[in-house]
Amino acid sequence: MLPWLAAGVALAIALAGWIRAGRVQRKLEALNQSYWELRYDFTRLRSQVARLDPAEPDQPEAAAPPGQMAFVPLSSIKKKN
Repeated sequence: MLPWLAAGVALAIALAGWIRAGRVQRKLEALNQSYWELRYDFTRLRSQVARLDPAEPDQPEAAAPPGQMAFVPLSSIKKKN
């Protein structure tokens, strides 16, 4: 009798876990969908703002301040003969 009771309890716990995993999966899908919608809206609005204010050019983010070393790609260095 005891093994059947243990098997029944284990089955109930497994079923509860299965149901909870399904709920978590649905919440994750909804959160993922919301993230991509927000990202799309952000990109769309950023492009609209860029069209409204074309006088402000994009500033290079990686510009090194004067007096500091900056990355120079090797392809830009010409060989001297």
